Amino acid sequence: MNRIEKCFDELRRKNEKALITFVTAGDPDLETTEKLVYKMFDSGADIIELGVPFSDPIAEGVTIQRASLRSLNGGTNLTKIFETVKRIREKTDKPLILMMYINTIYVYGTERFFAQCREYGIDGVIVPDLPFEERDEVIGEAEKNGILQINLVAPTSHDRIREIASASRGFLYCVSSTGVTGTRSSFTTDFEEFFGTIKKYVRCPYAVGFGISNPEQAKKMAGYCSGVIVGSAIVRIVAENGRESVDKVGEFVSSLKKAI
Repeated sequence: MNRIEKCFDELRRKNEKALITFVTAGDPDLETTEKLVYKMFDSGADIIELGVPFSDPIAEGVTIQRASLRSLNGGTNLTKIFETVKRIREKTDKPLILMMYINTIYVYGTERFFAQCREYGIDGVIVPDLPFEERDEVIGEAEKNGILQINLVAPTSHDRIREIASASRGFLYCVSSTGVTGTRSSFTTDFEEFFGTIKKYVRCPYAVGFGISNPEQAKKMAGYCSGVIVGSAIVRIVAENGRESVDKVGEFVSSLKKAI
């Protein structure tokens, strides 16, 4: 069983919701990223997404776009991220996911990429610009190496929700609203309808992300699903504090975990 699946099983037995957090790898540098991962796990994060910086991150808002640019300007690449993951795996066995764009996988080599995910201890991959209908581009190599390809579903998926939800493994990433990532003061999605449809077809846990920026929102959203995903709010703390952000991120993650 994959670490992600084990994590959700353990949380379900304890009647707890999952807290999934995100940071852009290499912002402000990979040494700080490594420290942030340890601190977030110690502060209550159950699963961590490492964002692989990309020059044109179409699913991201300004906060993560800028973090990607800072990371790329600092020389971050996939090889260095794998080296960081190798060090992280010496200290923790908790689930790690890469969130990245399909072109990065293609350039690196699909077969090589998923083999190294297995070798270095990555448990899942989220590819926001890979349409569900084109998942066959990577699913074979992912499954061969025991890596979960995490599907995304949005309120605008409509009739596709059934197909996406029923085919998902690990967890289903539910996008809270249309548009790109970024903190939001409020949401306009009819969550009763959205999650009502998902519940009919999903066979795995499902977590909601895009826009959750404080403990109050996290608590509310956790009422609909198996977990919450918080990214831009953490990336903003890193942007404002750089190498001094570790403790501040830890405090914020702790407040989120307590809320859900």
